[in-house]
Amino acid sequence: MKIPEARVPVLLVHGIRASATMWRHQEQTLRAAGYPVLAIDLPGHGKRMGESFTVPAALAAIDDGVAHLGGRVLLVGLSLGGYYAMAYAAQHPDRVAGLVAAGCSAVPKGVLLEGYRVLARMIHRLPDRGLWLHETMARRLLPPAGARDVLAGGAALDVMDAGLRATSTLTPLASLAAYPGPIWLVNGALDHFRLNERRFLAACRNGEVVVVPGATHLSSLAQPERFTTILLRVAGQVSAA
Repeated sequence: MKIPEARVPVLLVHGIRASATMWRHQEQTLRAAGYPVLAIDLPGHGKRMGESFTVPAALAAIDDGVAHLGGRVLLVGLSLGGYYAMAYAAQHPDRVAGLVAAGCSAVPKGVLLEGYRVLARMIHRLPDRGLWLHETMARRLLPPAGARDVLAGGAALDVMDAGLRATSTLTPLASLAAYPGPIWLVNGALDHFRLNERRFLAACRNGEVVVVPGATHLSSLAQPERFTTILLRVAGQVSAA
């Protein structure tokens, strides 16, 4: 694929309990292809562990990353990061040249969200607050490189309930409808967060669903080569627009 001369900067926003390190493979490949790229930590995660997670703080973290990259980016978020990427794009469409919302095609309300909150509280009561379970699940469900990347930034053990509670106040369908630019809904073929995929696509003014074969929820880690190929294609299209 021919890379355009004016390459769009790419901002990467991680999932819950993870950090910027989960994007190492994508960062390396995008940078090698000539794209300016930055992966950020949301409040309560990675280097910002201990900070309170709120909607305004999460959106401010994205805004800081956009400013660092020059003020207009291809915004890529996965899971938790995807929900906040959608909210940010709706509020600041002039700063988002394109939006990739991965692993977040489910409305974060009702039984799905409350079930996660109950599970998170139970895990947090464990003697290690769930650290062993978090690390074990990563190593069993992800390829070795993906597990290393997602664990490298530490586990945000204390952010689950606050993060889920804050996210329940978001309105992703309205955010997608408000953003006029191109949107790619990228979901693992085996991702349970595809539950409302058709509704999410219908909400987009200019949307496309892209399915990552063989991938579960954390598609960028489960199938890094396939996911990154999608990002390169999207970045090329946005750069050429």
